[in-house]
Amino acid sequence: MDISKLQYISDGINDDIKEVLDAGCRWIQLRIKEEKMQFIEKIALKVQTWCKSYDAAFIINDYAELAGKINADGVHLGKYDMPPANARHILGNKIIGGTANTLNDILEIKNFVDYIGLGPYKFTKTKKKLSPTLGLEGYKNILDNLNFNVPIIAIGGIDCEDVSQLIDAGVNGIAISSSIYNSSNREQKVKDFLSYLSPN
Repeated sequence: MDISKLQYISDGINDDIKEVLDAGCRWIQLRIKEEKMQFIEKIALKVQTWCKSYDAAFIINDYAELAGKINADGVHLGKYDMPPANARHILGNKIIGGTANTLNDILEIKNFVDYIGLGPYKFTKTKKKLSPTLGLEGYKNILDNLNFNVPIIAIGGIDCEDVSQLIDAGVNGIAISSSIYNSSNREQKVKDFLSYLSPN
């Protein structure tokens, strides 16, 4: 499965995911923290059904065992979650994404992941343990020193006006949460992001 240029991150509790899928996004990451596993699995099964109906990738944040149990498309692991190497033993050839903030972070996980979420680009309230923001120059410095091919997905406070310069810096795509969720017109916001990512 190709690594999507637009990845949407949501807790799946409201109807935002369906709106995003309707608008053309084909990659959903379910991110639920501090809830019981029974509740997370219930939401995951619901979102997985939606994703299947749109032929969209369904990725679970953090919980590799759950991703394997329900046959999700993969897992995304934060810096303080399970090591990607361990997740690879559990999930085999399913998609594994890992979070990085520095070049060294990337080097540590590159052999075990299919893509890397690099960030944060700017400050965001979405994540509690926020690593230092990179800004555009931070991305350029890291990407200029990569000598191997792994998809890099920018994350953290990104809006439409940031997309072109991030792509120019060398990222392969973007992961979005609040910019879409908080929009008064989520479907149009998704379409705007998609148009910036694939200009004709």
